Amino acid sequence: MSSRTRSRGIKTAAGIHTVHIPRQRGRRSQPFVVVVPEHPSLTREALGFLGRLLWRFRGALAPTGLALLAWPLTALLHALAWWSGLLLAPVAAAPLLWLGIMQRRHPARTSVLAWRSGLTVLVTAALAWVAFAAGFGPLAGPLPLIWLLAWLTAQTAWLIVRSR
Repeated sequence: MSSRTRSRGIKTAAGIHTVHIPRQRGRRSQPFVVVVPEHPSLTREALGFLGRLLWRFRGALAPTGLALLAWPLTALLHALAWWSGLLLAPVAAAPLLWLGIMQRRHPARTSVLAWRSGLTVLVTAALAWVAFAAGFGPLAGPLPLIWLLAWLTAQTAWLIVRSR
């Protein structure tokens, strides 16, 4: 090891490596000291494991991400403009319009109609929740329970569709 990077006479804790970056020529400042722990902490290991796990299954957890994003978004809308719920309310009818158009253009029976109807009910409920949460706040009345039921249904349906 070069004498320029080897530590001389500095006491450090066990398991910690120190590297001194030598002073630049012509400067009168003290050298930088970089201290790097040898092993990451248990908290860092657990958070890293959780992060890698979430990243690995990010496609399967898309409804969960959207559902978790809806809470702060609607809380912010409620805090800044409570009347935004009135603007979002007609949007909740869009899935019903979609179902009518799809049934007229491409008539379906049995399982396709069941999936279309289920999707329409779920998206209508989610958009109605967004409108109500923006108007009254995401914690008002039964809105947390409706959010939970819509999230569980969406996540379950998403996993079923992805497994096919």
